[in-house]
Amino acid sequence: MRAVIMLLAASALAMSVEPRLRVEVLQSTGGLPAHIAGSFREPLGFQQTEAGRYYVFDRRGHTVYTVDPQADAPRKLAEIGAEAGRLLDPSAFDLHPTDGSFAVADAPGRHARVQIFTATASRLRGFWLPEQYVPPLTLGNLVLNGVGSLQYTGRTLLLNQPGSGSLVTEYAFDGSIVRTFGNLRQTGHEAERDLHVAFNIGLPIVNPAGGYYFVFQSGVPVFRKYDAKGTLLFERHVEGPEIDQYLREMPTVWPRQRTAEGDIIPLVPPAVRTAGADRRGNLWISLTVPFTYVYDPSGDKLRTVQFKGADVLSVNSLSFTKDGRVLVTTGCYDFRPVA
Repeated sequence: MRAVIMLLAASALAMSVEPRLRVEVLQSTGGLPAHIAGSFREPLGFQQTEAGRYYVFDRRGHTVYTVDPQADAPRKLAEIGAEAGRLLDPSAFDLHPTDGSFAVADAPGRHARVQIFTATASRLRGFWLPEQYVPPLTLGNLVLNGVGSLQYTGRTLLLNQPGSGSLVTEYAFDGSIVRTFGNLRQTGHEAERDLHVAFNIGLPIVNPAGGYYFVFQSGVPVFRKYDAKGTLLFERHVEGPEIDQYLREMPTVWPRQRTAEGDIIPLVPPAVRTAGADRRGNLWISLTVPFTYVYDPSGDKLRTVQFKGADVLSVNSLSFTKDGRVLVTTGCYDFRPVA
């Protein structure tokens, strides 16, 4: 049975910044040309291999594209379709920057599937995910958790499936579970399973400097750092004036809504839209309001930034290149942060 946790509109979480705190506005220095970026229906992934080739995951177009830096048009790789090697209702994408292989999660017939492809879109492997109670956390049409939290290491895949009893589940390419790690946090709603699971929704992040981060997306915003064995190193609260209104308005009684499938589920708004780790191990957490917090490997906040293309962006995805650039959607923009 699938349930959908609806999110409050980002505008309902709009909040002001205290003047005494400096927010750095990062202006785009490049990215895909406007005529290429504008050809995608809903780009939710924008990544680059170490050789320089771009990959774009167009969720609404059910397609993964590749774009050579000097090309005038994108080229389709994986396209729409329910059969193996094609995509239907995809929700997540991740690229291996060295060899260009990639993984995509989709849901033909509303059954979650993960497929792994070579750089030229030949299907390597694929498997169906076991049915579990993991209510998808959505923002409009975006799936922010579950298979939407896919991380591809080149050898395994990481997903957040709190309904299984752990924060992170690591899968082999044949669909077998390699391991699970990360204890669920205490929520005070353990007797209400749907709420307890909802407050343990989040993003597993592979740390290029070693180990993993986990960022909780709903409830009190928190992140954790784990070593390569999955042992907890520390936990930190996500704090700042940009998040204060979200915390002030957090209810004590959660309203419920009936889904199209007939389920009655809690309405839980998120605080975090997406997150990622750069090559130095810094953690970037993008809020549902258009601000991004950056934390160093010891868990101390380094900076608060906004990304600006034609206007200030609400970031749907973050990726980091080997030369320190940040690639974001929406807009398929390129940024060169200094710090």
